[in-house]
Amino acid sequence: MENDSGVLVDLYVPRKCAATNRLIISKDHASVQFRIADVDSNGRALPTGTDFALCGQVRAMGEADDSINRLATKAGLLRNVWSYSK
Repeated sequence: MENDSGVLVDLYVPRKCAATNRLIISKDHASVQFRIADVDSNGRALPTGTDFALCGQVRAMGEADDSINRLATKAGLLRNVWSYSK
């Protein structure tokens, strides 16, 4: 497919899983990508936010909730939710 400038572009943009750093292939129909929006002082969503993508393997293992908590804590969106214990 060509864009307005006549340059060939692909429609599929590969992503990496935020939890495992694995490439999310186009056939991984269990994968999800979501954005946590930034909000202003009135609680209205801003056009900026933080994107996360999780592969189907993480979701199948039941680790999605823990992974989201870990990633959001690391990004500074959560406090005192996830802590690493040895």
